[in-house]
Amino acid sequence: MRIETKFSRFIIQEDETLQYALDKINRNKSRILFVVSSFGELLGSLSDGDVRRWLVNTSELDLSIPVKLVMNKNCSYVFSDINKQDIKKKLTEKVIAIPLVDKARRVVSIALREFQGFWIGDRLISDDLPSFIIAEIGNNHQGDLALAKKLVDLAKDSGADCAKFQLRDLASLYTDSESNDLGAEYTKDLLSKFSLSTEEMLEVFDYCKKIGMEPLCTPWDLKSLEVLEKYGMKAYKVASADFTNHELLAALCNTKKPLICSTGMSTESEIKQSIAFLDKHGANYVILHCNSTYPTPFKDVNLAYLPRLKNLCDGLVGYSGHERGISVPLAAIALGAKVIEKHFTIDRSLEGNDHKVSLLPKEFTLMVRQIREIEESIGSNDERVLTQGEMLNRENLAKSLVATRAIKSGQEITPDMIEIKSPGQGLQPNSIYMLIGRVAKRNIQVGDYFYESDLSDEVIEARIYDYKRPFGIPVRYHDYSELSQLSNLDFVEFHLSYKDMEMELDEFFTEPQEIGFAVHSPELFSNDHIMDLASEDIDYRKKSIDEMSKVIKITKHLKKYFPKTENPVVVINAGGFDSSGFVKPESKQKMYERVGESLKALELDGVEIAIQTMPPFPWHFGGQSFHNLFISADEIVDFCERYSTKICLDVSHTQMACNYYNWSLSEFVRKVGKYIVHIHVVDAEGTDGEGVEVGKGDVDFAQLARDLNEFAPKIQFIPEVWQGHKNRGEGFWKALEYLEKYKL
Repeated sequence: MRIETKFSRFIIQEDETLQYALDKINRNKSRILFVVSSFGELLGSLSDGDVRRWLVNTSELDLSIPVKLVMNKNCSYVFSDINKQDIKKKLTEKVIAIPLVDKARRVVSIALREFQGFWIGDRLISDDLPSFIIAEIGNNHQGDLALAKKLVDLAKDSGADCAKFQLRDLASLYTDSESNDLGAEYTKDLLSKFSLSTEEMLEVFDYCKKIGMEPLCTPWDLKSLEVLEKYGMKAYKVASADFTNHELLAALCNTKKPLICSTGMSTESEIKQSIAFLDKHGANYVILHCNSTYPTPFKDVNLAYLPRLKNLCDGLVGYSGHERGISVPLAAIALGAKVIEKHFTIDRSLEGNDHKVSLLPKEFTLMVRQIREIEESIGSNDERVLTQGEMLNRENLAKSLVATRAIKSGQEITPDMIEIKSPGQGLQPNSIYMLIGRVAKRNIQVGDYFYESDLSDEVIEARIYDYKRPFGIPVRYHDYSELSQLSNLDFVEFHLSYKDMEMELDEFFTEPQEIGFAVHSPELFSNDHIMDLASEDIDYRKKSIDEMSKVIKITKHLKKYFPKTENPVVVINAGGFDSSGFVKPESKQKMYERVGESLKALELDGVEIAIQTMPPFPWHFGGQSFHNLFISADEIVDFCERYSTKICLDVSHTQMACNYYNWSLSEFVRKVGKYIVHIHVVDAEGTDGEGVEVGKGDVDFAQLARDLNEFAPKIQFIPEVWQGHKNRGEGFWKALEYLEKYKL
């Protein structure tokens, strides 16, 4: 990370024209501008993506309009007084620059994520980002302009980042010798038959840009390069045949454009020589491992050379393949390739060598999807940490250290006091040797778990807390009596399971309680039914409504024992998940409408429904899925106004959404503040790291407290710490201790 204190190249005034902004973005290696007022206050950001979205939605192309009409108002920022490690956490694959502001939100510096790489159009090629995938159309258009455009369409639909072509001036490229062998004669004959004219080629490039596909081209000679330079090509592909052609390489270097260079047919000494040549000329380049045999036998691919090639060039590497199938480029990704090039056709039986080694659209689509899956799965070589899914399963499937007898505080723990049993809700068995010989700091009953705190000298206990707003903790029926007596709680939130819904309340409560309450509806009901009030399946949605009606009935029954609360909050996850991916906007709107209809079918008199804000990748008992509803602040505001409902702000869920979509949590709270009726305060990490210990994740709690005190004052909250109930609520008390200093 680098902090820029001279940051004028990243800043633009709100009234400057869009044309001026685009020119400035083109000169800005971070490809983003931050929009400020005349007083230097941060108002928003402007990227290529923002401009493209504006172009899609505007009827008139007017580049003289002020940038404030196009900017993204949900701009992420951090305060300049936080430590560098916290700033560094904000710089992700999607966020490569973030403004640092003072308390008046004036920009004082810019934090930049440092990387090795370069831009091709609006796409950054870097070791830290997904690979750049090239659909090599070459001459597979058979000299047919219409087919060339169709191939571009199919390449875009297949997920390619760019469509690549080749341009030759045959007169200057080939000799007139009659002594050319049969192979050269065949190649020249194919090129003569199947080349597009220069005008047609430029038309194809224009078509690529029109549909949002980056065009790329290989110039095979100096005249072709001259044509492409006049056109304004943003980068060039160097064919294997020209990697030793230093005359053409020099001309390409002089363009100052990024170069993607294939190494087929070159010896290692020639590769080293050309790399040295490129470095001497200050080129931005990536070197592609390649075997120029059509098709390449698998035994000759030699993917093990990729790491060696990376050492030779000390930079980015990729793979250009001529073998059949998609297995080799997938393996190349695992070995560090950041560019993948594969030939692309609609029919492998067409005339020409390239067709035989090309992928069909469905094959290319499959390759792209599996490349993205592999990239996501590679992760890092940092120290191994448990994923959220593993932590969930560890609780259910692993084993724990359990007390075989009652142990009094101050008593030494001996081996015969410990046994190993499932589930894994306490100390892991490998901690037994650290536990033996320690003195118990608490009274432990037979069957109690031992916890991490039993290995620590720190004692975490409940006390009296001082908050500006009502606060409570989550409880179950069985631990309510014990936990509610340990602190000055204003209320408790009953987290119901579907088993709890079958219990008789009279077994737990015999008289009115001097405390308030809220209810958190189950997500999972009997027979593996996950609550979904947005389901398109009428029967499934009806069952969700029926289950929700039971929750409301239980809540109203609880009012008998908790009369202090007149209109208890019922927190629900309304649904809208999909196991296969995010839905389209039109489908999402219909889902919101179904939620609204479902709420109307419920008897809500005497309760306050609070729809929980959701993360993009929620965890259900069946694994992780994609969530579509109650993630966006604007959509939440629209729904709340349309259906007169309120929300539970789940800080962890919303922070993960902000991380994924590059939103500002502060701006989110400002937008939804007046619709918040209940708050779950907890930390988060990344896009699916839920329930992280408060203060250990991405949430800026100082700013959160300021925003909540301004936009949602007096609204009740709980620290919804994952597994916080263990050891008499140890996790809750630790969170309340931490949060108290922010005067929430």
